[in-house]
Amino acid sequence: MQSPLVIGFLASFALIAAIGAQNAFVLRQGIRREHVLPVVAMCTLSDVVLIAAGIAGVGALIAAHPGAMTFAKFGGATFLVGYGLLAAKRAWKPATLTPSDAVPARLAEVLVTCAALTFLNPHVYLDTVVLLGALANEHRDGRWLFGVGAVTASAVWFTGLGFGARRLSGLFAKPGTWRVLDCLIAATMVGLGVMLAVS
Repeated sequence: MQSPLVIGFLASFALIAAIGAQNAFVLRQGIRREHVLPVVAMCTLSDVVLIAAGIAGVGALIAAHPGAMTFAKFGGATFLVGYGLLAAKRAWKPATLTPSDAVPARLAEVLVTCAALTFLNPHVYLDTVVLLGALANEHRDGRWLFGVGAVTASAVWFTGLGFGARRLSGLFAKPGTWRVLDCLIAATMVGLGVMLAVS
């Protein structure tokens, strides 16, 4: 039988690696080389809190109150579509950007956006709190070890995504590349928002 640590790592990695709003944001920040460490830290710490909440039993509480999930669903869908439309606007008039000439956004603005993309997305609660919480609690005495594995996967993923994106910075000195990225981000965000609203 595999260790709960390994199972937690693999389960969390499979969920986190899916294309989503949070990952698209981390990728963009990494390419811009803008507040990457705080963004990676916030995403990882958010997962620590959500995974711990799921293991502690909050997932069962959320599942028992569908009204709260409905409110979160439509709020999250609105935010995702709005963020997608902003990406589409950027794609309409892309700029050449290199790390040396980028005008950085304020750290507070970046962290608020990151937190909104994380906590206004009901799928985060379904995947991280409810699903990982349920999987962890199947291991009974090993549930917190499962949680350590899940959190480790989160830290590895976001660190690799945020800091690995720097290798693409030369490619993103061309406005056409930014147009493609922002079009992909826009399509992803709007698509996720619409799917969330109709699900």
